[in-house]
Amino acid sequence: MSTYVSDIAFTPAVKAEQERLGSRKAYANVEKRGSWTSVVTPELEAFIAERDSLYLGTSSASGQPYIQHRGGPQGFVKVLDEKTLAFAEFSGNAQYISLGNLGENPKAFIFLMDYPNRTRIKIWGTAHFSDEPELIARLTDESYGARVERALVFHVEAWDRNCEQHIQRRFTREEARAGRERSEREGGLKCTLKG
Repeated sequence: MSTYVSDIAFTPAVKAEQERLGSRKAYANVEKRGSWTSVVTPELEAFIAERDSLYLGTSSASGQPYIQHRGGPQGFVKVLDEKTLAFAEFSGNAQYISLGNLGENPKAFIFLMDYPNRTRIKIWGTAHFSDEPELIARLTDESYGARVERALVFHVEAWDRNCEQHIQRRFTREEARAGRERSEREGGLKCTLKG
């Protein structure tokens, strides 16, 4: 039996449900085309460089899931190589759930959203925290006023782009302001051309 990168999510139980509900054939064709990949491509690297937040999923050894928002300046997640991402872990509410979970179960998941362009990227892998000074220095943005406690290192096993269906567009203040200014400039240009 062939194995595909997407098998990380499409387990036998998932494939059984896809079969039962009628979507297995379509996903089997996706698997054969190899649409999922296990390396960071230039496309993914560019997408990551534009993000200022993500959602990190971990679970305890017993399987209790946890999702935590992580944010920072745009581009705070760095691509270290084609299989490795990393970002500075800033001080926060001191619950340390992700830290504890990854200490006993390295499986992790990153969910990245681009609301204005209605795009989401899902990344499966393993992760660990690091106190390595050189890595922390590489990930630290001195202009961002948060204290770095450690680095999170994420090893990519698979990633996929999700469809845009049901994603509602949202804009930061800066994005909305830039859109208004662009619209005003273009509207002014159209009026000038008509007159």
